[in-house]
Amino acid sequence: MTQSPQALCHALIDAAKRAGADAVDAMATEGRSLSIEVREGKLEHAERSEGTDLGLRVFVGQRQAQVSSSDSRPETLTAMAERAVAMAREAPEDPYSGLASADQLAQNWDLDALELCDPSAEPAPEALQQDALAAEAACAAIEGISQVQAAGASYGHHSIYLATSNGFAGGYQRTGRSLSCTGIAGTGAGMERDYDGDSRTFQNDLRSATDIGRLAGERAVARLNARRPKTGSYPVLFDERVSSSLIGHLLSAANGAAIARGSSWLQGAVGEQILPETLSVIEDPHRARISGSRPFDGEGLPTQRRAIIQDGVLTGWTLDLASARKLGLQSTGNAARGVGSVPSPSNWNIALTPGQHSREQLIADMGTGLLVTSLIGSTINPNTGDYSRGASGYWVENGEIAYPVNECTIAGNLRDMLKTLTPANDARSYLSRVVPSLMVEGMTLAGS
Repeated sequence: MTQSPQALCHALIDAAKRAGADAVDAMATEGRSLSIEVREGKLEHAERSEGTDLGLRVFVGQRQAQVSSSDSRPETLTAMAERAVAMAREAPEDPYSGLASADQLAQNWDLDALELCDPSAEPAPEALQQDALAAEAACAAIEGISQVQAAGASYGHHSIYLATSNGFAGGYQRTGRSLSCTGIAGTGAGMERDYDGDSRTFQNDLRSATDIGRLAGERAVARLNARRPKTGSYPVLFDERVSSSLIGHLLSAANGAAIARGSSWLQGAVGEQILPETLSVIEDPHRARISGSRPFDGEGLPTQRRAIIQDGVLTGWTLDLASARKLGLQSTGNAARGVGSVPSPSNWNIALTPGQHSREQLIADMGTGLLVTSLIGSTINPNTGDYSRGASGYWVENGEIAYPVNECTIAGNLRDMLKTLTPANDARSYLSRVVPSLMVEGMTLAGS
C-alpha cells in the first residue's frame, strides 16, 4: 500500500536517526498533473503525470547533506538515510546550519482560511481540451491573426508535507488550473506574436477561454508594423504585465542570502528611502486562494505579514535561518525549498501600494515616451543596480499611443529608477504579485 507523505517523512526521520544523524528534516510531495495542447482545432499534445518525491536533510554536528528520491520503497528510505549521513560526515562544517529551535516552530494555522485547495473534482481531459479549443478559436477569429501558435490548459493537485526531528510536522494541499493562448499576426519577417493567460487556485475563478483567446489575438495584431524608437532619454511606463519585474529586482537585492554574501546594491540600506514615501511593499502569505500563500515556510517557521518597504523606507531583509544567523538576526519565516534543495530565502505574496490614476491617465501625462509591454533578456549588476534590458511595446507621443516599437534597449540604475516610481491603479488583485503599471521618469533608450 502506498504510504502518505506524512508517513514517508516520519519513516525517513527514523531511518536517518538509526543511521547516526544528530538532527533531521524530511519533505515529501505527492502530486498529479494533466496538461492539454491543441493546434488547428485538433489535439496536439496530452500529458499526465503522477508521482511522489522525497527529500531528506541530515545534520551531523555542524555538517549537513541533502538527498532526494522518487522511490518510496522501505529499502530506498534506508539507503537514502545512510547515504545522506555518510555525505554529511564528509561535508565541511557550517556554523550557520541547523534546525529551528522548538520555540521558533509554527504551532497552529488555519488551512480553511487560506483556501489553497479547490474541493471540486479534477477536470476531465475533454474539459481541458474544450477550453484550449475555445481559446484558440477566439484568437483565430481576430482579424489579422495568421495563426495560433499555441493554446493549452492544465490542472495540478499537490500535497506537501514537512517534518523535523525536533517536533515540527505539518502539511497542506494545493491545486492549480491554468489556460493560455499565443497568437501570431502578419507574415514573413513582419510577423508579431503576443499572448494572454490565466492561472488560479480555484477552477471557477479562471477567466473565460474566449476572453483569453480574444485578448491574445488583439495584442498580437496591435504589434504589427513595429518600428525602432529614437535613441534618447524618455519616461518609460512599465505595463502591468511586466511591472512586477522591477519590484522583483528590489526583492532580490533585499534577499538575506545576497546580503550575507555582500553582493547587493541595497547593502547597508535598511532605514533608507528606497521608494517614494507614498509607496509600501507588503508581503502577505495568508491571502486566500493565492498561489504564494502558505501557513509555514520550508523550515517549519510560521509565515507572517510584514512590510518590506514602509512609506518608502526599507525595513529589513528577507531571511531564512541560515542567512539570519550569518547576519545576527532572526528569520522572517521566508525559507523556500524543494525536495532536492536546502532552504533559501524567498518572498511570498507581494503587493505594492496602488496609485490614484489609471494607466491611460499616466500615458496622457507622460507626453513622449515608451510604454513597455515585453522585456527580453536581462543585464542587472547585483552590486551596483545598473539595469539594462531589451524591450518592446508602444511609442507615446502627445500623450497618446502612436505606434508599436521593438528592438530597443532601456537602461538606468535601479536605485534612481525606484525613487521616481509613479504607480497606476490597474493591478490585478488575484495575482501573487499585485503590482500596477509603473512610470519611471527618465531612462536611457537605445533605438535607431
